[in-house]
Amino acid sequence: MRAEPPHRPPADLFDRSRLQIRPLAERKHDLGLDRIRPLESVLSIEPALRAVAARMLAARDAGAAIVLMMGAHVLREGMQRYLMDLMKRRLVTLVALNGAGLIHDFELALIGQTTESVARYIAEGQFGLWQETGRINDLVAAAARNGLGLGEAVGAAIAEGAFPHKDISLLAAAYRLGVPVTVHVGIGYDIVYEHPNCDGAAWGAASYTDFLRFTKGLERLEGGVVMNFGSAIMAPEIYLKALAMVRNAARPEGRTIAHFATLVCDLHDLPADFHAEAPRGAAGYYYRPWKTMLVRTVADGGESFYVRGHHAQTVPELWSCLNELEAARARSKPS
Repeated sequence: MRAEPPHRPPADLFDRSRLQIRPLAERKHDLGLDRIRPLESVLSIEPALRAVAARMLAARDAGAAIVLMMGAHVLREGMQRYLMDLMKRRLVTLVALNGAGLIHDFELALIGQTTESVARYIAEGQFGLWQETGRINDLVAAAARNGLGLGEAVGAAIAEGAFPHKDISLLAAAYRLGVPVTVHVGIGYDIVYEHPNCDGAAWGAASYTDFLRFTKGLERLEGGVVMNFGSAIMAPEIYLKALAMVRNAARPEGRTIAHFATLVCDLHDLPADFHAEAPRGAAGYYYRPWKTMLVRTVADGGESFYVRGHHAQTVPELWSCLNELEAARARSKPS
């Protein structure tokens, strides 16, 4: 006879009704709308980004996936307009974010500000406990009830709701353009889990829906491009599992998903020969984007590129190079 799991009495759990939730108007913010960068071309472009830009155009021509995975600092660096333009031109067909990226996008769209000082607010126990940000939990609960993913549900809410700054929302733009944005979370990682209205099961269900949507997007990765800007754990881990799934399903159908390009942009100092793994036991061995995205998953026909730089440098460089290549294509067409 199977034993019943032990019952955990409520006394063992933290009582969230004791929390003091304050309005965002009382929070001092570190970032505002002045951080959002305008679209500006740059002249100096890393050779690796030129190579990736060429492969992105070829992938678009072939109808292959062009996947952008990123940490929240890409948005905190004000790269929204660059990313929206790439989505509009179908030079990005799928975006994967972590939970922090969703929160920053929501707050910027709602109040034009985001980011609080951890050092300031953790001292008084107020870090993350802000009323308006907690509204995300209600959107997630509805998403889970309706079988939606996090990116689609929050993007629709921003695009269709009373958000004064929705014009700089990546999620809203993606919703309007029909570009999937998937959000991949870990319970307890983000400030929304502190709130009394947080439903962990709903977050899990909606984020898993996004994982399956992300995996579906990788089915078109043959001949495509997958990029990682600044995500050390989320991006390489979801990509690895999703790639295993689509390769597993493709094999009995006589298809391969092996010939594609990967790009990692980050601040780590990698050796010139980053196409070989770091020795086991070395610190670099545990940097997942290196061994997962730059070595292991492209070992059977793909190619990989690494660019060291800040997002405020690498994103505009990639965008500028794509503009140059498209302009050159236009000039070469017979009149």
